[in-house]
Amino acid sequence: MNAAIRAVVRAAIGRGVEVVGFNHGYQGIIDNESRILESYMVGGIIDRGGTILRTARSKEFMTFDGRKKAIESLAVNECEGLVVIGGDGSLTGALKLHEEFEFAVMGVPGSIDNDISGTDFSIGFDTAVNTAIQAIDRVRDTAYSHERVFVIEVMGRHNGFIALEAGLAGGAEAVLLPEVPYSLLEISNGLRMAAEKGKRSSIIVVAEGAARAGDIKDFIHKNTGFEARAVVLGHMQRGGSPTAFDRVLALRLGALAANRIISGYRGEMVGVDGNKLVSHPLSYVLSAERNIDPDRMILAEVMAQ
Repeated sequence: MNAAIRAVVRAAIGRGVEVVGFNHGYQGIIDNESRILESYMVGGIIDRGGTILRTARSKEFMTFDGRKKAIESLAVNECEGLVVIGGDGSLTGALKLHEEFEFAVMGVPGSIDNDISGTDFSIGFDTAVNTAIQAIDRVRDTAYSHERVFVIEVMGRHNGFIALEAGLAGGAEAVLLPEVPYSLLEISNGLRMAAEKGKRSSIIVVAEGAARAGDIKDFIHKNTGFEARAVVLGHMQRGGSPTAFDRVLALRLGALAANRIISGYRGEMVGVDGNKLVSHPLSYVLSAERNIDPDRMILAEVMAQ
């Protein structure tokens, strides 16, 4: 998110517009945790994970009175528009401000789950996938040396975008997603058949919403007798220095968001379609569902043979 913040600030200042930053998300707006953001203040942050503005959940903002306080705080700071960087919850809050108070908002997709419609990629997804791949590569060395099955659990409670991409790039023998039915018995049989052909180690990548790595490990060991281990990557996928792809994506989206809201556009979210920058109404983005590419799933199954 830091690269996006940097882009918003410098694009706006380049057009003669002052930028105010709020710490701790919507709760920070309600509590007026504001500060002027100068160009020099966002120097040297492009390689840092997370956000210099920090973030927090706000139950108060989920109420109409809380959102009214936020609007009053924005007025005190003479803010004419708000750029919101975040996922489904953050963008829903932005739409509420736009619909209830006719306030100018512009969304920027920031979700490692990559589950936001209206854009091919969300900020953070590529970095999370690369973090998972690095772990898979290291685990594969151990799996091969010790002739074991490793089950690696990645983030994704409701979707398997990270699991699918990491599984493909990491050469996993199986990828389990919340959206796609699977049979642990068939997977176990596949591992047994592979072993009969001489394969002595395997990697299974599972999204946390599909199953728990420990349960899968126990099932495989019970049904095959193979030594199996479970690895849960957890929140390490949320941190770390962003990849070059994520940095450039964030810069492009942040600058576009700033330019569009300054030019008078309202209630939108910016995104990418292929290599083309796009913008869609927030109402559409939040009502549409982003689905797994079936061709990618088929490719994963073919490559696992």
